[in-house]
Amino acid sequence: MERPLIAIFNGPNLNMLGLRQPEVYGRTTLDDVEQLCAQAAERLDVGIDFRQTNAEGELVSWIHECREMARGIIINPAAFTHTSIALLDALLAVDLPVIEVHISNIHRREAFRHISYVSKAAVGVICGLGVQGYTLALQAMTDIIMNEETQ
Repeated sequence: MERPLIAIFNGPNLNMLGLRQPEVYGRTTLDDVEQLCAQAAERLDVGIDFRQTNAEGELVSWIHECREMARGIIINPAAFTHTSIALLDALLAVDLPVIEVHISNIHRREAFRHISYVSKAAVGVICGLGVQGYTLALQAMTDIIMNEETQ
């Protein structure tokens, strides 16, 4: 049987993880995060499609692709969290479970970061737990997918 695929998408500036504001985001790179996710996916017996883009339209297109290829989406929309109705609409359109992840606690930061359009499409949000939030999201998404299969 083929392993279920979980898309893990990352928004703008996450390619600078480890370099940009290490006091907020830490020194772990996005490549390190991808490795953590790959190891967790192996343990959980799921596949992952891990990507990053700085372009909103590209992220929307990737989300659309998920309708035919993925069982769930984990997304760190980064700055698009607070600005993108297009991401919200795309996530709602694909009709898949979504978990929103943020490395920092967006609720302890600037007021504009407290607003998330993406949260309206998410079954859950993990924020403030550092890069470990990705592996927690993978575990939660795997549980959601497995529960769907048994119903």
